[in-house]
Amino acid sequence: MLEGENIICIANTSWFGNYAKSTVQIMERLAKHNNVLFVEYHYTVKDIILTFRGKQNAPVKRMLGLEKSLQLIDTNVNSKVYNLVVPAGLPVYFLKNEKLFNLFFAFNTFVYKKALMRAIKELKFDNPIVVTAYNPFYGLSLLNKLNEKTHIYYCYDGVESVFFGKRIFNFEKKFSEKAKAIITTSDYLNSEKLTLNKNSFVVKNGVDFPVFSKQAKQYVYIHKRKKVGFIGSLDPRFDIETVEYAVKTMPDFDFEFTGDMRNELLKARLSKFPNVKFFNPIKPNDVPKLLATYDVGIIPYIVNVVNKNIYPLKINEFLAVGVPVVMTPFADLADFDGIVSVSKNKIDFIKKLKQETDFDSLEKINNRIKFASSSSWDARTESFSKILEKFI
Repeated sequence: MLEGENIICIANTSWFGNYAKSTVQIMERLAKHNNVLFVEYHYTVKDIILTFRGKQNAPVKRMLGLEKSLQLIDTNVNSKVYNLVVPAGLPVYFLKNEKLFNLFFAFNTFVYKKALMRAIKELKFDNPIVVTAYNPFYGLSLLNKLNEKTHIYYCYDGVESVFFGKRIFNFEKKFSEKAKAIITTSDYLNSEKLTLNKNSFVVKNGVDFPVFSKQAKQYVYIHKRKKVGFIGSLDPRFDIETVEYAVKTMPDFDFEFTGDMRNELLKARLSKFPNVKFFNPIKPNDVPKLLATYDVGIIPYIVNVVNKNIYPLKINEFLAVGVPVVMTPFADLADFDGIVSVSKNKIDFIKKLKQETDFDSLEKINNRIKFASSSSWDARTESFSKILEKFI
């Protein structure tokens, strides 16, 4: 296990929020034996405006210097992490003109780097290990400019052009080629990255097993109406057709969806059914208890090229509390053969839901929990750490 190193994480998310993040899970565990600086997603003036209008919750005071931008925070695993919020940048990814984009993004990079170098100096983070987490724009721009020992690209999903524009593909390709190594979260994603960088490895998503197993089922619940549950981002990846068909065809089952609503079409099509309920996101610590109330959990993503890269966080979380899982065939997740059900089509999706709920047993519950125990975030972090060690 890596010890005594200074690690900087150039993140594409916030440390805080209503759902578990693989980057946070790994960094808080690395912080047990190393000094970790987590740089928050680079917010823009647009985020400030939306926060003032009550439509967002960005750390505006820290962006504006009204509160300390660099803070030492406690984690859920009894470690401490330095958390940095840099001054707001300009919204640039919507720009179509590449000259304008390059000009304004150069300004953003200047602001970002200046704040980061100030933090590095204050913390005395000499010769850090830099891990860029799904942020090829800043990763490429700052590569070899932080006096780093090594620079690793943590790529936990396939990149898309929806938010960043098509330029993301060129940035990501160049960064993948130039980074010292790449760590991916799925075999399919790794096979793609190996064509760009021979030093490409897989560390799959895990589960906070000690926390989730405390809520594990002790027996098969006997519910008059079976409960089908999904928790996570309700976004465009969601297979509306399959789920709507199941909802209509199974009126004696209740379907519950908990998470950020990022797909209004999903809500419009499903909310009209009496056996469907939507709930706002909940805190990560409340997730295990909720999952354990489900008779079956679903991961219904659309089958397409982008979703082949996914290794869903929720799969091991469902299993850790003993809940059966039914998925659409969006990715080749051979690790879970025989432990989760993968449907062939929407008719088979219904069939699998009924099979998992009609024939669940204490033996199956215990098998799921045992399977998930080998996928703990502690074990994943150790694998991640060993890869970092190779390249310093």
